[in-house]
Amino acid sequence: MTVTFIRCNEQHVKELQKVGIDTFKETFQDQNKAEHMEDYVKTAFHSKQLLKELNHPSSQFYFVHVNGELAGYLKVNMDDAQSEDMGSDSLEIERIYIKQSFQKQGLGRYLMNQAFDVAKKYQKRDVWLGVWEHNGAAIAFYQRLGFVQTGVHAFHMGDEEQMDFIMTKTLS
Repeated sequence: MTVTFIRCNEQHVKELQKVGIDTFKETFQDQNKAEHMEDYVKTAFHSKQLLKELNHPSSQFYFVHVNGELAGYLKVNMDDAQSEDMGSDSLEIERIYIKQSFQKQGLGRYLMNQAFDVAKKYQKRDVWLGVWEHNGAAIAFYQRLGFVQTGVHAFHMGDEEQMDFIMTKTLS
């Protein structure tokens, strides 16, 4: 298995849009109302929104490919791009998604390690993320990697308020 990791740029916006929508729906469509899902993906993954995020100097997107096929992606935020004010010593993993057909192959851990490397490159002490309180598999995965719950924040899906656990890992 050949795994490659590349940073995204404006030329990747259509591919990023497709993988973003596909993986978000694969992960959450069974737990949310269809109209809320459609409204969310139309906004969050609109090409103008993605271009804005791609061009933010403190946000970075990365693709992971397996044998030349796009398998998932990672988005990290630093400084003023973070969705919560966690300070200048922190890096946020805002999105980490693997296509279902590529899950259980170690790619989630691979992307996490890449995020840790980005944090170290920018001299960030803490890495944090938000995870839906009902996503037990993801919570257990993050705990195995040394993350601990340090707070909560609201995530809105349509007119529903959902709670995300904020989980943080301090890098050594």
